[in-house]
Amino acid sequence: MMELISAGFASILNPYCLLLIFLGVLLGIVFGAIPGLSATMAIALCLPLTYGMAPNAGISMLMGLYIGGISGGLVSAILLRIPGTASSVATCFDGHPLAAKGEAGKALGVGIFYSFLGTIFGLFALMGIAPSLSRAALKFHTYEYFSIGVFSISLMCVLVKGSTIKGLAVGFLGMSFAMVGTAPIDGLPRLTFGNHALDAGFDILPVLIGVFAVTEILDTAEKSRLLEQEQATQNFKIKGLGFTFKEFVSQIWNGLRSAVIGTAIGILPGIGGGTANIISYTVAKNSSKDPDKFGTGVIDGIVASETANNATIGGALIPLLTLGIPGDTVTAMLLGALMIQGLAPGPLLFDKHGVFVYGIFAACLLAAIIMIVVMYGGIRVFARILKIPKYILLPIVFVLCAVGAFGLNSRIFDVWCILLFGIIAYLLQKANFSMVPIVLGFILENIIETNLRRGLMQSKAGMMPFFTRPISMVFLVLAFVVIVISIVREIKSGRRNRKNKEETPG
Repeated sequence: MMELISAGFASILNPYCLLLIFLGVLLGIVFGAIPGLSATMAIALCLPLTYGMAPNAGISMLMGLYIGGISGGLVSAILLRIPGTASSVATCFDGHPLAAKGEAGKALGVGIFYSFLGTIFGLFALMGIAPSLSRAALKFHTYEYFSIGVFSISLMCVLVKGSTIKGLAVGFLGMSFAMVGTAPIDGLPRLTFGNHALDAGFDILPVLIGVFAVTEILDTAEKSRLLEQEQATQNFKIKGLGFTFKEFVSQIWNGLRSAVIGTAIGILPGIGGGTANIISYTVAKNSSKDPDKFGTGVIDGIVASETANNATIGGALIPLLTLGIPGDTVTAMLLGALMIQGLAPGPLLFDKHGVFVYGIFAACLLAAIIMIVVMYGGIRVFARILKIPKYILLPIVFVLCAVGAFGLNSRIFDVWCILLFGIIAYLLQKANFSMVPIVLGFILENIIETNLRRGLMQSKAGMMPFFTRPISMVFLVLAFVVIVISIVREIKSGRRNRKNKEETPG
């Protein structure tokens, strides 16, 4: 392992990769700090740039974007009370009140430092858990990969806050888009309707840009007039890291607990930092001897939120690298980036490309260090960026998305694709559908279909090996349990809502 760690760092420690990590962190912080933009959009925008790069260089920049984007959300959350990303929602609860008291420097200092600690904790968890999990996953074959795909599809039931049917419907819609073009194994065209532009199917990059970036642009353009613009607090002082050693000691347990919560939630596919920061904040409040102080501007809430949301980074990378299952929208984009480079996430990635994997670990660690330095050094600059008018910013982002999609295959068809998928995803989002299942469905369809066909060929059209092989059977049973639990939960929720309506007078 030490040889792999040394080789991984050696592959990253060169001026080119370090520059890409720095630029990625910087751009990620900007995207995270501006409400309406996000780490997902930053990666969607820069993903085409990695197509012509070496794998270690491209992934270095994307890791910088990921860590910078998640961390940057605290800037607008504290200064404007508008979370830059969903991962910083709970940061608003105490961050802005503390800034309103004239202690914006302290609020930002605490947020930045504990974002760094959360990231480091998640990365050490990633380095400790991922290799062992990948070695266990080496026992997987065609039948097991099919079952993992089915289990991942079942997770779409829990990726939506409301209806289980909605999650499955959007997921199967994504699978149907993936079926367009040449079929695996036999190579026959399907669902092309005589249009030769569809023979190769929809490329994953235009789909990701359309679903995430274009949808965010349309949604932000709609809501920008409704957002109350507050003046950012720019005149503040910060001493050292922004807090005292006594305050640091008092937050050790809070920070450790929040890091564990964030890492654990990050490992669960489809949940991510948006949930982790709220759960961690709630746990910190309920565990406090004085819960009434939360919401008035105490550092406890900032520590809980920012430690947890950054710890999800390492947690979300664990299922991505070991099993090829994206943990959230950002890792879904990273999955697409690895596929573009011809690398298939999963246990064989550790076996065949161990140096590359440890290069990812090294890039994340360096990005975390660069993040804390850049954010402490550029707090005032980032605060001014928040004042850029949306009518200037959004058209630029949209044009860059179109250029990125066109640059992949030099086809205007891909530009139309990002617009098509952007409009479809925007309409689905307006109807309260989650966007994660559509991406999961699109990515997993090929894995499920290919391994189903291979398994049937090996067993001579028999389905029994899918149910008799132990690992395959476990994942299929888990998939069934997840679907049943989701349906039962939805039925109970529906009954509870109807009962509340009946009991409500008038």
